[in-house]
Amino acid sequence: MESPAAPAVPLTQQSGSATAARRLPATKHYRGMLRFPAVRQLLRFTGVGIVCTVTSLALYALLRPWLGSQLANAAALIITSVMNTALNRRLTFKISGRGKVGRDHLSGLVVIVIALVITGGSLGVLHWLNPEATMSDELWTTTLSGFLATAVRFALLRHWIFRRARHR
Repeated sequence: MESPAAPAVPLTQQSGSATAARRLPATKHYRGMLRFPAVRQLLRFTGVGIVCTVTSLALYALLRPWLGSQLANAAALIITSVMNTALNRRLTFKISGRGKVGRDHLSGLVVIVIALVITGGSLGVLHWLNPEATMSDELWTTTLSGFLATAVRFALLRHWIFRRARHR
């Protein structure tokens, strides 16, 4: 079955004795929901987010006994947010090269602060409601509040920090 966007044309054409290869179009033609750049970006963002969330939870669990819940959360979030910004820059929004990398990471710090307020605030509420909360309770709380922080992060990355690459 052929798509109207990509007519059936042979990839090679005979021109005399030499074969001239026809170049494929520079843009891919996606079907279904993947034809929307935001959907493709959201899928890539989700993959990056899964990797960063697992890393953040592991760092939190590792640092929690020495730093306490709030500092462990902050350290894990800051470390993984730097990694997250770099991965999203390259994989989600397809920005390569060194141009504006410093500005992107500086803007990413604002997003880190917002995420820290959301997740740290949720830990504060947890400990206010349940002063005897376990590490498991804290991990669930930071994971669930992390979902909200993630939605805010995607919106800010797409519409503010990496708006120059919104349609990739």
